[in-house]
Amino acid sequence: MTLSEPPERTTAGWILLGMKGIFSPPALILTTAFFGFAGLCREAGISWEEAAFMTAVVWALPAKIILVGAITAGTSLPAAAFAVGLSSLRMTPMVVALMPEMRGPKTRTSTLLFLSHFVAITAWVFAMERFDQVPRDKRTAFFGGFAATLTTVNTILVAIVFNLMGQLPALATGALAFLTPVYFFTSLYGSARDVSGKLALFCGMAALPAAHWLSPGYELLVAGIGGGLVAYFGGKLIDGRRERG
Repeated sequence: MTLSEPPERTTAGWILLGMKGIFSPPALILTTAFFGFAGLCREAGISWEEAAFMTAVVWALPAKIILVGAITAGTSLPAAAFAVGLSSLRMTPMVVALMPEMRGPKTRTSTLLFLSHFVAITAWVFAMERFDQVPRDKRTAFFGGFAATLTTVNTILVAIVFNLMGQLPALATGALAFLTPVYFFTSLYGSARDVSGKLALFCGMAALPAAHWLSPGYELLVAGIGGGLVAYFGGKLIDGRRERG
């Protein structure tokens, strides 16, 4: 997909161009991850209607996985809502960075508030890479076409895959569920802008066995802090050697 079209493209044309973005690599990777989410919901005893509703309303995949975990654990509604809301705070910097880029001379605040619902890693990366080629007064149309289409497609996909999984072999179902952590890893690695960010992924995974042995039940927290510290200082050391070299 190219954005080298003349600037006189109509609003409907920019919406259509945004819709075509669902065939971009980041959107396709995200779509495969929702195969895994559908399998997770099925194994957790959640109905396909509930899984599809969660996809449309919550949208951010990590928040939905937290919600599924809270449901299966029997967590109270306020506690589950707090956990989901807390996980979504990570989207705040993305929204703060994206909304000024999207606002045009006549853009209404209500439009920006509505579109902020769709801001997640995939949509943020897609928009920030392409906004400089989109007229400012057409950016909400372009982003809305992409984000709303991506959400709608994945909502329908979750409902379909959920019902088809009962007819798939167990090995195929397990492979689809495995797509979710693969998506998270590739997305985080791809969005990392420096050496420390990329090192943190590998250091955290390497620290996980030792963290589990030291502190069962808190291994993710311990591995994240420990691996993050090692990655931070390791990245600084590598950057320093590059500057001197």
